[in-house]
Amino acid sequence: MKSEKEKDVIDTEGRLLKPTGGATFEEAISATKFGKFNWLLILVIIPSRWSPIFETTTMSYVFPAAQCDLDLTLDNKGLLNAITYAGMVSSAFIWGYLFDSLGRKKLMYIAYFSDACFVFLTSLSQTFPQLLLSKFLGGFIINGPFAALTTYVCEFHSAKYRTKIQMVIGIISSFGSVFLPLLAGLILPAKIEFTLFNYLNMHSWNVFLMVVALPSFFGGIMFFLMPESPKFLMTNGRNEEALEVMRFVYKMNTGQPKNTYPIDSLVLERKQKDTKKDSKRALVEGLNQLKPLFVPPFLQNILLLCGMQMLIMMSIITLRLWLPQLFQAINDYEHLHNGTTSSLCKMLEVIHPAPKNGSDAPVECTVNNDNYQVYVNNMIVAAVAVFGYFIVGSLINNLGKKRLLFGLNVIGGLCGFGLYFAQSSNMTLIMSAVYIGVGSISINIIISVAVDLFPTTLRTMTVSITMMVGRLGAMSGNLIFPYLLKQGCAPPFFTIGTGLLSCAFIGILLPNTDMKALQ
Repeated sequence: MKSEKEKDVIDTEGRLLKPTGGATFEEAISATKFGKFNWLLILVIIPSRWSPIFETTTMSYVFPAAQCDLDLTLDNKGLLNAITYAGMVSSAFIWGYLFDSLGRKKLMYIAYFSDACFVFLTSLSQTFPQLLLSKFLGGFIINGPFAALTTYVCEFHSAKYRTKIQMVIGIISSFGSVFLPLLAGLILPAKIEFTLFNYLNMHSWNVFLMVVALPSFFGGIMFFLMPESPKFLMTNGRNEEALEVMRFVYKMNTGQPKNTYPIDSLVLERKQKDTKKDSKRALVEGLNQLKPLFVPPFLQNILLLCGMQMLIMMSIITLRLWLPQLFQAINDYEHLHNGTTSSLCKMLEVIHPAPKNGSDAPVECTVNNDNYQVYVNNMIVAAVAVFGYFIVGSLINNLGKKRLLFGLNVIGGLCGFGLYFAQSSNMTLIMSAVYIGVGSISINIIISVAVDLFPTTLRTMTVSITMMVGRLGAMSGNLIFPYLLKQGCAPPFFTIGTGLLSCAFIGILLPNTDMKALQ
């Protein structure tokens, strides 16, 4: 029971004013209210969250336009899709260590500015090796802010708004996937040709890559102007700085002077650290955190989750990144046959590696820019995924995550097989939209299951590991897919269908959880 000296000060409406023993983070951030600053954060999320989406997806739209300029083969395209994920995997633990040791804000704006530079360098590429290197570096850089953005934003919200802001982040991400093909449709079909600095031959796809660097650039500017996370400051014993940040947020949200902020002290979570010593300690502690995950009782669950995430991301992201190319093949076939559609397998026969000079019968490489339907189809696929999130949100509490995972992956697996039997472009669109939608939702449900099955001290590490393994799957899937396409129509679609069906049955082995709501 609190003494008179320790009692909290309560105003006439029952609100906490000044806990004399020092306020906890949750009490202090709640006192800042919700207002203009939080809406500003939502604006910051838009370019910041679109940057990693653009980084991993833009090449899918560039391939049809750039294949003649860069002499791209199917293998080249698979490698370009995979290399960004290779960069993300290679930097996974580095970024986690840096953000926890050095803070959020500084690394965020440095990372976004750096990514903007690499995307800009990508836009100047004149050869395949240049493009490959810049995409790897872009993936290496963007993995940091991609992982840290949610943490940073949540650390400015009380528990009352934290779940809602995570939903907002998801919705913004989904709209980014809808906006990208719209942007591609406006720029890539245009006949843009000019020379830069009397050396660089620029085309519409170069201009497109320049434009998609803007979200990272704006993200860097915004984070340069934003304050440091108050939670990070408190965690590192910098309470006065944290208190000043909260006063600023309070003033912006309420319009009241800083000196009316009802909290005048914070609990000391730890003493201010020696950065060098604490950084070494953080690295050792991070490595020690891995040990419990790979021994009983957690070993089975982490292996199941990693296996499922790898199979799902290998299947879903591979098809998602190859869809613009597949839709382009459908468009080219219908263009050559006066609008007549056919089975997907028949229409995919127009996909050929870039022609090589020196062959006995060289074929001129041409690009069909009359392809607005390609971008419309990709927008429809992305929109279906957004719609799917709302449907699943209304079902998950009744069905539970385990049943829902099974049902979604069975539906997705059957749609993957169904693409092989699709007899028209419209049927192909429907099958691919459902496949991508249920798979994308499954990825997020698996993350939520990981939160349910592991204790608080292991949750962040568990999610990080499952996502890293999933990206390894996405990387390997994109390397294998061109080879499967060369083998015929059945191998690629039966492979991605089997991937989701396998996840459905692996998920049966997961323990039941009473926590059914997405968190």
